[in-house]
Amino acid sequence: MTDFSMFDISQKKALVTGGAVGIGRASAIALAKGGADVAIVGLSEVEGLKTVALIESMGVKSFFVQCDIAEKKQVHDMVAAVVDRFGSLDIAINNAGIGLPEGRSESLVKEDWDKVISINLTGTMLCAQLQAQHMIKQRTGGKIINIGSVSSFMASGHCAYNASKAGVVHLTRSLASEWGRFNINVNCVSPSWIMTNPMSSTPADVRAKMRGVIPLGHLQRTDEMQGAILYLASSASNYVTGQNLVVDGGKTLNIWLDPLERSEPPRVSPEEEVAEIKQDLDDWGVAYDKDGVRLD
Repeated sequence: MTDFSMFDISQKKALVTGGAVGIGRASAIALAKGGADVAIVGLSEVEGLKTVALIESMGVKSFFVQCDIAEKKQVHDMVAAVVDRFGSLDIAINNAGIGLPEGRSESLVKEDWDKVISINLTGTMLCAQLQAQHMIKQRTGGKIINIGSVSSFMASGHCAYNASKAGVVHLTRSLASEWGRFNINVNCVSPSWIMTNPMSSTPADVRAKMRGVIPLGHLQRTDEMQGAILYLASSASNYVTGQNLVVDGGKTLNIWLDPLERSEPPRVSPEEEVAEIKQDLDDWGVAYDKDGVRLD
């Protein structure tokens, strides 16, 4: 008999920061698939309510909370609102974050550095801290999942972003070591190049080069985060804490001097890679070319 009960999170109460779009939305969907009620936390009420409607269509409860995670008072009020509405908090996914346009570190202004660190690192800490306080009061444990990046150990992006995500990974380890005594698991999931809307401005030939250095042969789609999210949110991972689960298609396994050879077609075609971005751009009335690249 097939038994997937260890992945069942029915009746659990969850929140996802940055939950309206991209990785956050995919994470919220993963939790809803497992049976959890999910609060969507973000800045855009318009996009947040769209995701709420999607989650509710899956037969679970959802609502939107507006919050700037860099502001402690807003984070406090956000977590309190979730607990007040749902009665408890069992699972928290800290996904909200930002990046900067490509630029050179020698000309980086302090204001930009501060903004990235305040949201990606300080914001994650504020969220985790206040989430844990409620979980400790409940005395039922909980699961906190932070979203990192392969940029936490590869210098592949802007220095502020790299540093912030490296901080998130080690913050995860630190909090896990402290909060295990409360039966709170704290883990991290680190994706690679992922097909969220910022990728819509990446030319098709650049994406082809990116595919050429990924052993699994295609760029990551947001729904390919869902298995890792559900695993870490469920009882299947009860003895896993302080870990950084890298979900990158093998990109970081080596430094590829030549494009990788393939014996079989990738599971995902280039057209399937951009399908979600195209749908989002359609929803927002943004024009794109045949490769899914934004025209504006």
